[in-house]
Amino acid sequence: MRIGVIGSGYVGLVTAACFADSGNDVTAVDKDAAKVVELSSGRCTIYEPGLEELMRMSMAAERLRFSTRIADAVADAEVVFLAVGTPPRADGSADLSAVEAVAEAVGKAMTGPLVVVNKSTVPVGTGARVAEILRANTNHPFQVVSNPEFLKEGSALDDFLRPDRVVIGADDADAADLLVELYKPFVRNNRPILVMSRIAAEMSKYASNAYLSTRISFINEIAEICERLGIDVNEVRRGMGADARIGHHFLYPGVGYGGSCFPKDVQALASTGRSAGASCELLESVHNRNERQRTRMIERIRERLGADLSGKHIAVWGIAFKPKTDDVREAPAINVIGAMIESGAAVSTYDPEALENARQIFGERVTYCQRAYEA
Repeated sequence: MRIGVIGSGYVGLVTAACFADSGNDVTAVDKDAAKVVELSSGRCTIYEPGLEELMRMSMAAERLRFSTRIADAVADAEVVFLAVGTPPRADGSADLSAVEAVAEAVGKAMTGPLVVVNKSTVPVGTGARVAEILRANTNHPFQVVSNPEFLKEGSALDDFLRPDRVVIGADDADAADLLVELYKPFVRNNRPILVMSRIAAEMSKYASNAYLSTRISFINEIAEICERLGIDVNEVRRGMGADARIGHHFLYPGVGYGGSCFPKDVQALASTGRSAGASCELLESVHNRNERQRTRMIERIRERLGADLSGKHIAVWGIAFKPKTDDVREAPAINVIGAMIESGAAVSTYDPEALENARQIFGERVTYCQRAYEA
C-alpha cells in the first residue's frame, strides 16, 4: 500500500518506519529541512530503542523515504496519516493550528481518492473539522478516519508491532476496511481491531490517558498520606495491587507524570468537557495533584537541607520524564532541578540519553555527567 505520513516527530516516525517494515511504500514528511536531511541519511532524530535500525532496513529496501514536500507524500497515496503536534494552549485546550494547516495542504495536493487518518491526539470533533477543510480545498473524494496511537516512549516499536488493540474510528465502511487490512500484519497474536465511530475513537485516546494519569495521581496522594502517618506506601501498594480489580500497573508513587501526552491530554479533555457543559472536577484534581507532586518533592528537599541550599551539592539521576527516552517535555525533574538552582544548590546530573536536551534548558547552570556515580 502507498502511504504518506505528515509529521516526522515521535508518532510519525514510528508509524512510518513500522508500516514500511511491513512491506508498504511510505513517504514521511516534515517541515524541518535539517531534520529531513538527518533522517534521509539514516540517522534517527529521536531516541527510541531499535527505531534507527528499522528505519535503515526499510530505506535500504527503498520502502521508506523522507521529504519536506507534502505533495510527495500525497501523490498517488491510498492513505495519508496526519501526525503533527497538538500542543496545549494557555487554557489547556489543544492547539489544532498545525492539524488544520496540514489538512489544507493535503487537500490542495490530492490527485485522486484518499483516506486521511488523524494519528495525532486530537479533541472530539477534529475529524469533522479536518473533513471540512479538505472539502474546501479539493474536488476529489476522501474519507477522514481517526486512528489514535497508543505508543509508550521506550517501547514504541513493540507497542506498534504487537499492539494491545488497534482503534479505528470511521463513519465509512470502505475506509474502515482499508485500515483493517493495513493493520492485519500487526494483530496476528489475536489482539483486537476495534472499529467504532470516529468521535468515539477520538475520545478513547483521551479517556485512556486520563485514566492512567488518574491512577498515578491517586497513588501519589496516598503516598503523601502514608508518609505523614509513618506508613510504607509500598506495602500499601502491594496490598492494593493484589486485588484483581485493581492490579499493579501505574500504581508507583513518584514525582508525578510528565512527557508529551499525559499532562496535555488530561487538560485538553477537561477543556473539551467544560466546553460541552460537563463537570470535570476529577480531571482537574488529577492535574492539580500532579503539579502538587513536583512542588512536594522540592518541599521535601528543603525540609531535609534547609530553605537556603547555598553550599549544598545535589546529584540528580534521571532527567527525562521516563526511562529509555531522551524526552524532557514536562519532565518533573526539570521543575525540581530549576527550583534547586534558584535556591542556591550546585546540581550535578546524569541521564543515559537526555543530557543534551537538558543542556538546551539549563545551559551551564548544572554539571552534566557521563556516569551515574560521577554525579
